[in-house]
Amino acid sequence: MRAVTDEREKASALRLVRSRGGAARLLVVRHGRRFLDESIGCGPDSLFWMFSAGKPFIAVLVHRLAEQGRIALDAPVADLWPEFARAGKGAVTVRQVLQHRSGMAVATSTLGDALAMTNWARSVRHIENAALRWPPGSVPAYQYLAFGFILGELVQRATGMTVAECLRIELLEPLGLNDTFLGVPDAELSRCVRIKGTTTVGRVAAADLNRRSLRQAIIPAAGVSTTADDVARFYAMLLAGGELDGVRILAPDTVTRMLRPSSNGEPDRYAKAPVRWSEGFQLGGGRREWGFISPLGEISSKQAFGHNGSNCCVAWADPTRDLVFVHLTNRLGEGLDAIGHHSAVADAVIAACDAVDVADDIGADG
Repeated sequence: MRAVTDEREKASALRLVRSRGGAARLLVVRHGRRFLDESIGCGPDSLFWMFSAGKPFIAVLVHRLAEQGRIALDAPVADLWPEFARAGKGAVTVRQVLQHRSGMAVATSTLGDALAMTNWARSVRHIENAALRWPPGSVPAYQYLAFGFILGELVQRATGMTVAECLRIELLEPLGLNDTFLGVPDAELSRCVRIKGTTTVGRVAAADLNRRSLRQAIIPAAGVSTTADDVARFYAMLLAGGELDGVRILAPDTVTRMLRPSSNGEPDRYAKAPVRWSEGFQLGGGRREWGFISPLGEISSKQAFGHNGSNCCVAWADPTRDLVFVHLTNRLGEGLDAIGHHSAVADAVIAACDAVDVADDIGADG
């Protein structure tokens, strides 16, 4: 019975993935073993641009540097970066940035920040001159690009390294994430999966996103390129309390604190929707508990943690199910149905895992 249930539920999830078209990787690791591993229009070593699903990498790096005493999470950003204090931002703390509670969702505008994102100096200057829209700590307001530039500039000032170099030395190399890049090197460009749009606006955006200069730019909040296997290792490390294969990245207490809710379904002022945030991650718990759709699945547990990437890529882990989920695509998330698609795929995978558990229980009883 287990084999029949297992394959039927898996097939349902894979049909959903294929239904959207384009290239996709679905990798699900359950109890440390591959439960689903599917490549559609790509290979296992294909590099996907993660969009905001890459934000957890820079967040974990900051938490690691905090453990080392190089960044103080409850200190003002301006302690390390005095110019940040301009225009009334002197009280904003590093932790508030991690929680998307700095009070500054964008430095200029959504479009203005995007136009500057390949130019580090320009993006940093815009942030220095920006004013807050809300008092620090008062409300969640998603910092869609500013998140990475603020934390990235802090990393550079705290360590004397570029953020890409620090990420590689402190996180990627120790974990063996050899296929994860913040800025794709020349030698790896041929592995990049081209982004595709289906509408006129989407096709224009995709043409811009596929430019070599953009794929190689240092954009910590949106510019990580990686494979599904590397993302799965990253989340497996967090699921195991900050350690993988004998390499410790974070202390267990740090992981616990990092994943505590900082916003428990409050309306996010930038996203214009309720979001459950922690310190660098989106948290699970779907419509049944919180009244809103979640890219981590409508039946996801509230202990699940991960991040959506422009409704194009999403990855998360669920400690209650000992589950790591990675769904990478090259289809731009255009329209309201895109988040629903990712949520449905997540729910199908969760249902498949839960069905296997039920079948196991029945088998044990028999």
